[in-house]
Amino acid sequence: MAETQPKPELSYIANVTRVRAAAGVILRDRAGRVLVVHPTYKDVWEVPGGTVEPDESPADACAREIREELGLSVPTGALLCVDWVPASPPWDGGLMFVFDGGVLTADQIATMRLCPEELDRFEFVEPARLEEVLIPRLARRVAAAVAAIGRGGVYLEDGVASSSR
Repeated sequence: MAETQPKPELSYIANVTRVRAAAGVILRDRAGRVLVVHPTYKDVWEVPGGTVEPDESPADACAREIREELGLSVPTGALLCVDWVPASPPWDGGLMFVFDGGVLTADQIATMRLCPEELDRFEFVEPARLEEVLIPRLARRVAAAVAAIGRGGVYLEDGVASSSR
């Protein structure tokens, strides 16, 4: 006889914390530089990626964003980090996932096509220069993600590695 699970109270479910989620990707060139992109709608540089849509996994969101933003079909690789970002009104707190997109070939870079409604340029940046190009929290997250390549993922809070509590 199958055991039935008790149904949670709807009032409890309505009050469970909800967080936003986004997914980004670390794509590198053969020299080990990291791809950064410049959105048309803000004056900062970012890594390719974006918001996780309803009923979409972070890995699927990452692959979709790479296709939409860059015109590339690159498999989402290993999870490099998850970063808890505290609330900053009007934004709720969020979980930012960063995946390893691997090393792009010269042909992939040559065929990359930016979505003109979202991005106006891209650049490959040496990892040591990321803090000059990215906002501080994202620079910390990307540096941690790059350091995790081939070593396994890391958990961050606001871009800083968090030890077990």
